[in-house]
Amino acid sequence: MALSLTNKTCDLLIKNKLISNDDLKQAKEIYGRQGGKLSDILLKMNVVGREHILAALSEISGFPPVNMSRIQVEKEVLKLIPRRVSKMYQVLPISRLGKYLTVAMVDPSNIFTLDDIKALTRMKIIPVLADRDDMAEAIINCYEKSADEEISHLVEGMTAAQVEMVNEGGEEKLNPGDLQRIMEEAPVVKLANLIISQAVRERASDILIEPMEKNFRVRYRIDGILHVRHTPPRKYHRAIISRLKVMADLNIAESRLPQDGRFQLRADDHRVDFRLSIIPSILGEKASLRVLDRQQIMVDITKLGLCERDRATICSASESSYGMILACGPTGSGKTTTLYSILKYVDSPGKNLVTVEDPVEYELKGIGQVSVNSAVGLTFAGCLRSILRQDPDDIMIGEIRDFETVDIAIKSALTGHLVLSSLHTSTAPGSVVRLVNMGVEPFLIASSVILVVAQRLLRILCPECKKPYAPAADVVEKYGLLDANGKVPELYEPSGCERCSNSGYHGRSMIVECMRVTPNIKDLLFRRQEETEIRKMARDEGMVTLRENGIERVLAGETSLEEVVRITAEDRE
Repeated sequence: MALSLTNKTCDLLIKNKLISNDDLKQAKEIYGRQGGKLSDILLKMNVVGREHILAALSEISGFPPVNMSRIQVEKEVLKLIPRRVSKMYQVLPISRLGKYLTVAMVDPSNIFTLDDIKALTRMKIIPVLADRDDMAEAIINCYEKSADEEISHLVEGMTAAQVEMVNEGGEEKLNPGDLQRIMEEAPVVKLANLIISQAVRERASDILIEPMEKNFRVRYRIDGILHVRHTPPRKYHRAIISRLKVMADLNIAESRLPQDGRFQLRADDHRVDFRLSIIPSILGEKASLRVLDRQQIMVDITKLGLCERDRATICSASESSYGMILACGPTGSGKTTTLYSILKYVDSPGKNLVTVEDPVEYELKGIGQVSVNSAVGLTFAGCLRSILRQDPDDIMIGEIRDFETVDIAIKSALTGHLVLSSLHTSTAPGSVVRLVNMGVEPFLIASSVILVVAQRLLRILCPECKKPYAPAADVVEKYGLLDANGKVPELYEPSGCERCSNSGYHGRSMIVECMRVTPNIKDLLFRRQEETEIRKMARDEGMVTLRENGIERVLAGETSLEEVVRITAEDRE
């Protein structure tokens, strides 16, 4: 709820016969065991409603209550307090009269919040009391509705002549100078910037702009899951695609061939890199934007969310003077981030570090980074041959794709270099088998590879709204959900609030399975044993699988069982 339940408020609830003394006693016992908020415990016990607690708090505090579900906020009033401030302070402007601004607040008694809002708006503030959960929902509804209305307003601001020139005339028939001018006019620029800035604000890793039959769809990938955010009319699709081409310095008159580019924008007071890919489809051009936000990425081995056991294993292998470390997993599982983190861990003024990537995702200070360019014959293998003449200590290869690349990489690892690379396989034991299938001799793998790290990115439960529950007996038995004392722990599941955009999750962390290439595993490689045999030996020697690592996170209350099962579907052992 909004304000804390004081003894006076509890006495009022009892006086009004909304709760009994026994209810209050039981709630306090639960509070003593679990902590939290007394009001939330009473609500969970179903002995009192939100509106009754809000009324009691209002009577005690003297602040009038407001039902947020019935509030209609005008767009001009909403602009007085930015969404970021609204989320931070849990406030919402609801009406304005002259120099007076009525603001719904979760805690209207907080004088520091009142002072900040007064300084921000330069108006006299009239605070009213709102329920915390209702406030969270109202912030989402009001500001997202405002963003949609702004998009509608912006596209309506494009003149009929602009739309006709871009859509009916066709980009390829337009004079490049005219098309450039249209794409730099205010409505198109603002619409493209709004789509991009909202993605950065919501921590999206990708933006997809896709043509449909009657509109075009804007989707954001947040914590690995795609969410539809906007569906503007189709007639404005080409204008937005062309604007993105202008930003990435691509050929705006070409719509029949794929194009790739990059650009930078300032969003929320910091620089964000964007990697743009455009491909033609039967309904029009489809754009994909990879959002490379330096404030979101953690290129630090200590900040990847690894447990002490796994972090120590990776750091120990990284300190080797030669050999190969492989990171494996599907696209988007954080392999490049892991490799970057290892590079930063081993970096020092006395080392020469070089990377070969396609493309370079993040620029790392003090490290030589080479971007592959197949169009001019600059391949992974070609780069590696040249790099070896640069006297490197450690080499990072963005991805092993063919025998030529892996052959040079293994020879580099055998001749005194620490080589880091990634491989598209699902499990750590499967990676060494994949190298054999690529044509690498088992004795070379056994002599060069020192560690294989299979990884996935796991969504973390939102700490503001995650809900505890007791798992069923069959679920406990199936997944081994017992704590260190052999007891069934309290697990958590997603709920949804304003902070996590009602998804129940906020942020991601890494789970891994680390397989050291030990003498026993080398022996299995020499005898060309199957993946199942290598996996069995690795587990006998202490390897914790992805599923087991995920279950550890479930027992720690960091994520849900459903999330772990979803991302480790191939790991059922």
